[in-house]
Amino acid sequence: MRDDKDKANNELGNGLKGRQVTMISIGGVIGAGLFVGSSNAIAAAGPAVLVSYVFAAIIVVLVMQMLGEMATARPDTGSFSSYADQAIGRWAGFSIGWLYWWFYVLVIAIEAIVAGNILGDWLGISHWMAAFGITFALILCNSLSVGSFGTLEYWLSLFKVVSIVGFIVLGVLAILGLLPGSSTSGFSNLYANGGFAPNGNVAIVAGLLTAMFSFQGSEVVTIAAAESKDPKANIKKAIRAVVWRLGLFYLGSMFVVVCLIPWNAPDLAHGSYQAVLSAMNIPWAPQIMSIVVLVAVTSCLNSAIYTASRMAYSLARRGDAPKAVSRTTRQGVPLLAVALTSLAALTALTANYLLPKEVFQFLLATSGALALLMYLVIACTQLCMRRKLVAQGKKLEVRMWLFPYLTILTIIFILAIFAIMAAFPGQRAELLSTLGLTTVLVIIGAYLQKSQPELSARRSAMAPVEPVSPQALA
Repeated sequence: MRDDKDKANNELGNGLKGRQVTMISIGGVIGAGLFVGSSNAIAAAGPAVLVSYVFAAIIVVLVMQMLGEMATARPDTGSFSSYADQAIGRWAGFSIGWLYWWFYVLVIAIEAIVAGNILGDWLGISHWMAAFGITFALILCNSLSVGSFGTLEYWLSLFKVVSIVGFIVLGVLAILGLLPGSSTSGFSNLYANGGFAPNGNVAIVAGLLTAMFSFQGSEVVTIAAAESKDPKANIKKAIRAVVWRLGLFYLGSMFVVVCLIPWNAPDLAHGSYQAVLSAMNIPWAPQIMSIVVLVAVTSCLNSAIYTASRMAYSLARRGDAPKAVSRTTRQGVPLLAVALTSLAALTALTANYLLPKEVFQFLLATSGALALLMYLVIACTQLCMRRKLVAQGKKLEVRMWLFPYLTILTIIFILAIFAIMAAFPGQRAELLSTLGLTTVLVIIGAYLQKSQPELSARRSAMAPVEPVSPQALA
């Protein structure tokens, strides 16, 4: 009886429905970065930003296929952190797990600031009160049950999807000259203002960096699926959706923007979507975009609390966080993990309002290159884990294409992007800050692995690596 009680107090629930997991996976990459931040990429690369987003989408699709292979073989709320632990070593799972947790702690603060600015203006209250208010509300939602999180996230994500589809439909009508009242149409903006790549091919690389970070969030589905009744089926379904959702939401909407608005138009400073809606003479364009952005940041804030708390829970289960953090309520919610995450995020949010802005900017810089680092860890982990899964005789329901060649090519490409970041003065500080924090965590992880050899060995549920033929690996 006691064992059953302990299990009940340490296991997550499975209250997420399949449709909720699917919608979370679709909405995971749709944030304020698409509606507003994409204007920075357009300003950097011009219409050639389409090339930037194509390359970024290809990398994300490849990485998600690798992650899907591992996640369907071993569904785990720790996702790539757990897989790095098993395939590479405790130091790898420890460091990327805490880095990922820290990243989403800062995402909570960032999204709360944006939401606070919008709500504060609407309600006539101070921005910090609105920011803290919406954050507390979503913390409460995440504390009730995974079902309450899933229900809210489903409707928020559905709103974002409908908004983007509506935007693209209106945009296509305007491009074809079929939208009454629109003051812009055609494809001339693709080449009329200095050419397709007005700032040169190097600027495409700058746009690529922005695009890569915009896609952060695709991996959340492998974390959320672990709390559904059929994780493998939900993960496979979400992985298959990666290609079309990136193509439709990002490439489709970016194509509409660069067709209808000159890449150097001053209006882009207010956000790419708002600039296009205004050019199409859509009534109340600024107000419409305020609503859309508020829903987008609320969704990202809600998802960030969930994602960071589950990573903290997974780290605690593996012995890399206080054991109490792995305790769950009767509804299967890791309440202390939610509390730990929320406390850290609220501290960062407080720093934004009370301390010099440089302090918060420094905190942001420490996770600036985390998306790329996460992709690199996933690729390296899959390269090692495939061998171990095959050695175990594990049937792979999702397989990485052209293994190991595409995996190795992806690793090389990501390393090249790191090198490019080091060459860009604007990106160098973020890269160095992220690598500095990573180094500290790797050292701590390596120490724990060496000082606790038995625990570190038990944490790997993988079979010893046996010699495997090249045919089996392919």
